Amino acid sequence: MGNRSKVQMPAKKSPAPTTPRQSHSRQGFRTNERIVYPAHGVGQIVRIEEQEVAGFKLELFVISFAKDKMTLRVPTSKAASVGMRKLAPPDIVKRALETLKGRARIKRTMWSRRAQEYEAKINSGDLIAIAEVVRDLFRSESQPEQSYSERQLYEAALDRMVRELAAVEDITETEATKQIETQLLKGPRRTPKTGDDDAQEEAA
Repeated sequence: MGNRSKVQMPAKKSPAPTTPRQSHSRQGFRTNERIVYPAHGVGQIVRIEEQEVAGFKLELFVISFAKDKMTLRVPTSKAASVGMRKLAPPDIVKRALETLKGRARIKRTMWSRRAQEYEAKINSGDLIAIAEVVRDLFRSESQPEQSYSERQLYEAALDRMVRELAAVEDITETEATKQIETQLLKGPRRTPKTGDDDAQEEAA
């Protein structure tokens, strides 16, 4: 019996299924990990599942965006091509926060063109590009009020940055917001003329 068990051990090992391990990790991502999806910001991989489509098995990341009450299914093989990424590392977070202190860079183009560029940056998933939008559209209390569309874009960019900063540093979104606003107030103030131009351009 001792000999039989030794002979059977390798045979027992070889057909052992690898599915349990594979179902928890794919393409460098794992279940319960928080990630960034470009068009929606920070989400969490709740599971990895298989679906059959046209006779083929398709493996999917099931991503929950709890705050937005939304669930997204992304093919594991497409994760990289759609821009899904891990949370930003500390050096990128530091650069993004430093970006907030810089001078706002406002192009002398029509507001509609700039709005498209800001939106593209927000949906790029690039934390530094998002920080640039927050910096460029931020207005302190001493500056002219923002137009409605400016405010919408500013809040969208701020929300994306707040969520990722909170996730990376394991702090509340309120704390992350305060940290971002503190950095913004360290930057040079924009002249009122820029705000006036924005209002005129949008009205045009």
